Amino acid sequence: MIPINELARGFRLYQQEYEQKALDVLRSGWYVLGKEVEGFEREFAEALGGGCYCAGVDNGLDAILLGLAAAGIQAGDEIVVQANGYIATMLGIMQCGAKPVFVEPDEYYELDAANIEAALTPKTKAVLVTHLYGQATRMGSVMDICRKHGLMLFEDCAQSHFAPYKGTYTGLFGDAAFFSFYPTKNLGGFGDGGGVVSRNKAIVDKVKVLRNYGSDYRYHNIEIGYNARLDEMQAGLLRVKLSHMKELLANRNHIAQRYLKEIANPRIQLPKIAADCVHTWYQFIVIVDNQGEFREYMKQHDVATDISWKTPPYLQPCMAKFGYKRGDFPVTEHICDNSVIIPMMDYMAEEEISKVVEVVNAYEGRAAD
Repeated sequence: MIPINELARGFRLYQQEYEQKALDVLRSGWYVLGKEVEGFEREFAEALGGGCYCAGVDNGLDAILLGLAAAGIQAGDEIVVQANGYIATMLGIMQCGAKPVFVEPDEYYELDAANIEAALTPKTKAVLVTHLYGQATRMGSVMDICRKHGLMLFEDCAQSHFAPYKGTYTGLFGDAAFFSFYPTKNLGGFGDGGGVVSRNKAIVDKVKVLRNYGSDYRYHNIEIGYNARLDEMQAGLLRVKLSHMKELLANRNHIAQRYLKEIANPRIQLPKIAADCVHTWYQFIVIVDNQGEFREYMKQHDVATDISWKTPPYLQPCMAKFGYKRGDFPVTEHICDNSVIIPMMDYMAEEEISKVVEVVNAYEGRAAD
């Protein structure tokens, strides 16, 4: 069976470096908020560019929560988000006491700027863009709308590490950006991890206070904080992977380009790449008419598949109080009902890529809408 993503392959590519780094951290005797975290924060910010700063935290959800709180989001505020985003984005908003207000995505699965203004109310404080599947949202119109209405702009970059729009990486367009370093991510660790990035040093400095019990120095607590620190082991291992991102992204692009050039089946809708964007292929999403049938067919032919999420966030039980119902966002529901992830990972052998292409091209189900 060709896996959807085999994390151990990425480990084996640089196994000696990872193992040496792990030993170095273990032997150092310092495991929380030390030189590895400081080094990763500095190196990640430098790699993104734009004069930004970074605060490492324990996971992507806490990056959203702490980042929004540090930027001043409060109870009662409303934040415009795309309806097809991941539940973690909504949880971070709600844990600040704010309300997510949903809009439909565009043909690239990203937030459609044309839908933002209709969702604005006197309580709207921000727009939070989620760059999905490895491609940047087209940010020009989003930024124009935020400036026009005096709104803050945030970015969820959990799936878009080093994905550029017009030559600028995601994470550098808004007031703050939130990253996940969960193991499946293009820049993934060996456990949970996250980060908040901003060109505004005050926001990043406040996140560093909030992540460590609200303390600005030891045993002096100026905020009602959290225990949300990125640990030394994850930071050290992330530094190793960060140093190889160019090669890893090239590997993913090679796989994706073969899929794009060689998959030719009218029953399969391939992903579209927006102008001024360079896709980094966190996941390779196709649209089919019958999700279950296609996945079973692929399984029978020894190719694993997955789905992003079957139920959109606004229909999850934890969001019932907002009163959304099925049919409110048909574009999002079509994506959830018909999208399938095919294998994409840090490394695939050429014969594996060929096998995926062959199996997909031989599928004889109904044509995709």
